[in-house]
Amino acid sequence: MPRRPGLSVRLKLTLSYAGFLAVAGALLLAVVWAFLLRYVPDTSKGLLGIAPNRYLLVRTFAPAAAVAMVFLLLFGLVGGWILAGRMLAPLTQITDAARTAGNGSLSHRIRMKGRQDEFRELSDAFDSMLEQLESHVVEQQRFAANASHELRTPLAISQTLLDVARKDPTRDRGELVERLQTVNTRAIDLTEALLLLSHSDRGNFVRESVDLSLVVEEAAETLLHLAEQRGITLDVTGRATPTRGSAELLLRMVTNLVQNAIVHNLPAGGTVAVHTEAYGGTSVLRVENTGHRLPPERVPTLVEPFQRGTERVRTDEHAGVGLGLAIVHSIVRAHDGTLELAARPAGGLLVTVRLPGTP
Repeated sequence: MPRRPGLSVRLKLTLSYAGFLAVAGALLLAVVWAFLLRYVPDTSKGLLGIAPNRYLLVRTFAPAAAVAMVFLLLFGLVGGWILAGRMLAPLTQITDAARTAGNGSLSHRIRMKGRQDEFRELSDAFDSMLEQLESHVVEQQRFAANASHELRTPLAISQTLLDVARKDPTRDRGELVERLQTVNTRAIDLTEALLLLSHSDRGNFVRESVDLSLVVEEAAETLLHLAEQRGITLDVTGRATPTRGSAELLLRMVTNLVQNAIVHNLPAGGTVAVHTEAYGGTSVLRVENTGHRLPPERVPTLVEPFQRGTERVRTDEHAGVGLGLAIVHSIVRAHDGTLELAARPAGGLLVTVRLPGTP
């Protein structure tokens, strides 16, 4: 928004300093007049016949007082300009950093030196904001690049299938349609996952009372057939666990966790334990599964988009798009909760979700 030009802060402070000194000098002269000169006799003999009278004192004092006032004014202007410059120097650093950030460079930091004061607090807060903003931008860029790559893959496969069919008219059309349907379904699933991730990140959903234990039962009932197909024992325990949020998003969160626990498990004879409880104003969901051992340094990366727990590409019907735990993490954050992942020593993963509870 354009504004009319005005006096700089440095000039305003300089005028304030000079004005303060001038007023202080005028008050001092007024005190001298009120408590000294006014009591000097204004007679030809002066005080007791030996001191000069008021007329002579005023004529002698007035020029010196005028010179002192001019000196105070000039000293206030020069000294105020220097002091204001020194006081506003940190603000200039912050302004330069803000301009640099406005031009697209988020890696710049002020890192102001000196003792803790208001400018140092502002500088540290600005550096912290830049650090978070840079991290968010880098994360979004990486996410966009990964999403573009993931979306390009099914489209490229579709194009290849169509090119092969065009060059070979005798090719089985039924097989072509089936493969195209599989690739198209994967692209649709990925797009819906991206939309859900964006929706949960914004947090603009209606919050209502939700019993997390009922959500777990619904998700377990939906995935029971998948667990039986893979020979996985699905064990659900717990009691009423009330919280507030979106029932749809919380169901997606639980479904993703349980499905991941089933898919990333032992080939046969594995288990998945789901438990809910509420204590101390917190609603807790725990999902624990057996499976292959995970390196501890790999666990924190599982919530990043397009990361898979065991291998980069899965070939079964539940391959997924690498957004399962990323969506879970986003939903948990949107509900003001926390997500903890821990590798089990015997193999598998323990996932703990903590959400604000309700009375």
